[in-house]
Amino acid sequence: MGHELGKHDMMEELAETGRNLGSSFRHLSSSFRSTTSDLAVSSFRQNNDDEKELQWAAIQRLPSFKRLRTSLFDHKLLNDTTKEEEEIKVDRKRKVIDVTELGALERRVFIEKLITKIEDDNLRLLKKLKERIDRQESICLSFCFEAVVTIHIHDLQLKGTFVLRVGLEFPTIEVRFQNLSVEADCEVVQGKPIPTLWNTITSVFSALTTVRRCKSQSYKIKVLKDISGIIKPSRMTLLLGPPGCGKTTLLRALSGKLNPSLKVTGEISYNGYKFTEFVPQNTSAYISQYDLHISEMTVRETLDFSARCQGIGGRADMLKEISRREKQSGIVPEPDIDTYMKAISIEGLKGTLQTDYILKILGLDICADTIVGDAMNRGISGGEKRRLTTGEMIIGPNKALFMDEISTGLDSSTTFQIVTCLQQLTHITEATILVSLLQPPPETFDLFDDIILMAEGKIVYQGPRNYVQEFFEHCGFRCPERKGVADFLQEVLSEKDQAQYWYRKDQPHSFVSVDNFIVAFNKFHTVQKLNEELCTPFHKCESHKSALSFNIYSLGKWELLKTCMAREWLLIKRNSFVYVSKTLQLVVIALIAMTIFIRTRMKLDLVHASYYLGSLFYALIRLMTTGVAELALTVSRLSVFYKQRDCYLYPAWAYSIPAAILKIPFSFIDAFLWTALTYYVIGYSPEPERFFRQLFLLFLIHQMAISLFRFIASVIRDPTFAANFGLFTIMVIFLFSGFIIPQPLLPSWLKWGFWLSPLAYSEIGIAVNEFLAPRWQQVSSSNATLGQQVLEKRGLNFSGYYYWISVAALIGFWIIFNIGFTFALSLLKPPGSSRAIISHERFSYLKEKEDLSDTTEEKELPNADSLKAPAETKVKGMVLPFKPISISFEDVQYFVDTPKKLREQVCPQKRLQLLQDITGAFRPGILTALMGVSGAGKTTLMDVLSGRKTGGYIEGEIRIGGYPKVQETYARIS
Repeated sequence: MGHELGKHDMMEELAETGRNLGSSFRHLSSSFRSTTSDLAVSSFRQNNDDEKELQWAAIQRLPSFKRLRTSLFDHKLLNDTTKEEEEIKVDRKRKVIDVTELGALERRVFIEKLITKIEDDNLRLLKKLKERIDRQESICLSFCFEAVVTIHIHDLQLKGTFVLRVGLEFPTIEVRFQNLSVEADCEVVQGKPIPTLWNTITSVFSALTTVRRCKSQSYKIKVLKDISGIIKPSRMTLLLGPPGCGKTTLLRALSGKLNPSLKVTGEISYNGYKFTEFVPQNTSAYISQYDLHISEMTVRETLDFSARCQGIGGRADMLKEISRREKQSGIVPEPDIDTYMKAISIEGLKGTLQTDYILKILGLDICADTIVGDAMNRGISGGEKRRLTTGEMIIGPNKALFMDEISTGLDSSTTFQIVTCLQQLTHITEATILVSLLQPPPETFDLFDDIILMAEGKIVYQGPRNYVQEFFEHCGFRCPERKGVADFLQEVLSEKDQAQYWYRKDQPHSFVSVDNFIVAFNKFHTVQKLNEELCTPFHKCESHKSALSFNIYSLGKWELLKTCMAREWLLIKRNSFVYVSKTLQLVVIALIAMTIFIRTRMKLDLVHASYYLGSLFYALIRLMTTGVAELALTVSRLSVFYKQRDCYLYPAWAYSIPAAILKIPFSFIDAFLWTALTYYVIGYSPEPERFFRQLFLLFLIHQMAISLFRFIASVIRDPTFAANFGLFTIMVIFLFSGFIIPQPLLPSWLKWGFWLSPLAYSEIGIAVNEFLAPRWQQVSSSNATLGQQVLEKRGLNFSGYYYWISVAALIGFWIIFNIGFTFALSLLKPPGSSRAIISHERFSYLKEKEDLSDTTEEKELPNADSLKAPAETKVKGMVLPFKPISISFEDVQYFVDTPKKLREQVCPQKRLQLLQDITGAFRPGILTALMGVSGAGKTTLMDVLSGRKTGGYIEGEIRIGGYPKVQETYARIS
């Protein structure tokens, strides 16, 4: 009893000490804020705005879930309002809002106010985010110090109980690779290495006749050759090297997205974890040099979908902890920063503030509501697509970014702006970024902290940017004063350009190979520190809990399904013309079929029974061929799917299930329209249940056809071959359907084809449904009903329950094709990832020049011009007559119809002007450079002048050689 009382007294003392401690903590935090007003005191307290303080106090009293979604939104952002903005201002007068309810216009205006001048305001925003986190860390450290000094109860020092770990820091990732080598198998073929039909046939026969010879000629391409290094957090690293040196292979290897067919040796680790211990594809982001996007989606929709799939990472946990500590200490954060952090920390939103932020810093806000487009649909420019590819990956919470040629198609100012934002992100949020650029301008080159210089699959230099010139001067090469360092680094490794940089005039120059540079670099002073860091293992306990991802996907299964379902429905609406046109065609053909098989011409006898059966079979054919359009739609999106699948945005089933489910209403509409229009006009059995049975069967055949063509597209993947194979499949299904050739007349060795044809089951079901109806049960002289005679004649003499067997078979085919579609998407590699091939002559040459052999990324071989091939002794050819022509143009205007969505939002004009008052001339013998920022209209101008624009409105005067341009004549010389 005494022991219990003593324990009770001790707990009371602990509680009292905790209250005193909290009071002391509030006192310390208050004094801390008074001394660091620029970090802790918000603008609200400085202005003594009692109303806003009361509103913030109301937010703090909310439950945790609502508090993390509620913020103070300053409606002074909407001072310069349009009519639509004024409606928002009137509708929402309260300043305490739920950030999930921010509309698209409010998000856009908020970001416009937050970031006006991109480089400066983005830096200011990131610094404020960092300061808000650091402020909590400093206050918590003060609290820890107070606890250690004052707490002693019953001679028991409770130091460990009250010292709290801060834990509020950005997660960081250190990427290490040691002795990394990548090899690819190369196939040796006879003749030229062009995948023609003749080369394929000869290679097959060569493989069958000379197996041993082929084995001896197998060749391994060494893409990366025993390289080691470290990519550090909070330091921007630039990856330089000539084309074909292995930059893309290195980036893909470090991000875990290397082709599985390649042989990889060595070790890659993130924060001490090997690739088998976590999910690198979901931890890092690889930005490809190829722009693959769904053309029907807008820029904003593309980014929203990527942001929704990638999730928010550890943002919610960090915000929750910050909010808890600010509530305890009575800190009022800056409203804009609080709104921004809360808006980007909520998972599953269809449109997020993070999208508007990425659109702004990448300069895509001007084309946010424009579709991406492709060769057939006008969309954004090539430079904007390049930026969209970058934004699609950096919009997620990944802290390790591997970027491959992100400046392709961009002007130098845009490249500088993007790299500046990346540098700010790296230094403030301590991200790990490795960027591959081919020839960055000097101002962009100076933004990087470290340099990795590659050549021939090896690392020539790795270390701080400031020491790279010192290293090459140590080797005898100096960069001229007015020469860009990046260009110098590219050329100093080239045998053709190296001599011009040799500055030791007292010594003759001889070509310094890559291996010699590597030997010199191993003696350079920066290597010692690098080797020491590589030898010192990274302890896993030092890794932040949110730094690495141990889950394959960022979202749960239900959220992934909803996200993919929403995108699939969006794409269906964008392609509504396809579905509407197919339905209209179906209606027109149904009307024609009604006039051909009209009931007034049909009688209940054996002769007209064949007409009934023919009309039923034609209905099946028409509903089945309607699904052919699904093949082209599926093939066109496969490249985007494989990219997103390999980035672990979503699994294959999340793509296939919405594609199957959302087509069900369209199948029902088509089947209903055909049945409703033709059933009673043609004069089938009038019983209502037989009407609905035929409707159900037509619905199933349409669904089966759609799933069949989707499955063919996922397996074949090549558009031309898939179309041909789809046509071949239709012909085979029709042949074995039992109508063209009745089942009894098929050869015994081909009867199995009847039972494997989905159309055969449909024919059985629809024929049984009609000819076993009461009106066909008239008994003839052969003691068989009229319906049975018709069925026997066509080899379809089955019982009535075979209708349900046919239904079950069609449902089974539908399930099999959809499961096959899912497995094909999951297991098959992206197209174009086959092995590299070389000719037998090239193989012999490379074997002789083993030390010069190299390859481009993963599968390409160097051009013959890059190696010392024997010079040809004789040049054959002919000279064509050529007449110089001048091109002049004056006041050229180009207009396009404004998209409906854009006209409703920001541009009320019916026509959008893309070129305005363009005047100029191109003279013969003068090389003219057409320059301008990304999206300025360079490609549009060239298309207009060359006559490639098939849409829009062209005004102005274009003259060829002084005469007005005639496109039919001009096309022969341009």
